[in-house]
Amino acid sequence: MKRPISRKEPIYKYHRAMLVDDNEMDNFINQKIIESSLFAKNIYISTNGISALEFLKNILATENLAEEIMPNVIFIDINMPLMDGFQFIDEFLKLPEKIKKKTKLVILTTSINNDDKGRALKYGNKVTFISKPLNEESLSTIH
Repeated sequence: MKRPISRKEPIYKYHRAMLVDDNEMDNFINQKIIESSLFAKNIYISTNGISALEFLKNILATENLAEEIMPNVIFIDINMPLMDGFQFIDEFLKLPEKIKKKTKLVILTTSINNDDKGRALKYGNKVTFISKPLNEESLSTIH
């Protein structure tokens, strides 16, 4: 008697990640890298910090689902119109503690400006700084 073929579900490092970047091509490429490296099973994409914050606040409004939907890791570009990456981080850090402690923030940028790196360091262990392009090696540094 033949047994049905069982397929193993891939093991992902995280359940959910979010990309916040105004460059749609960067979002597409980063999404593919995250998918192929099994970094996150679900990927949310936002092209600006304001809509990303609204999305997160809407998740918080659905309190019974918030923990199942909230991204585990948020990748943030620094240079964006409307709200830059640092402004996004400042606003994110005003969200309730129960959400902040479960979400890792990662600045993902092409910036080589030492002022940006210094500004990121002021957040301490709340924020990781990674230079583009995103790759499996840089993803492995996120814990």
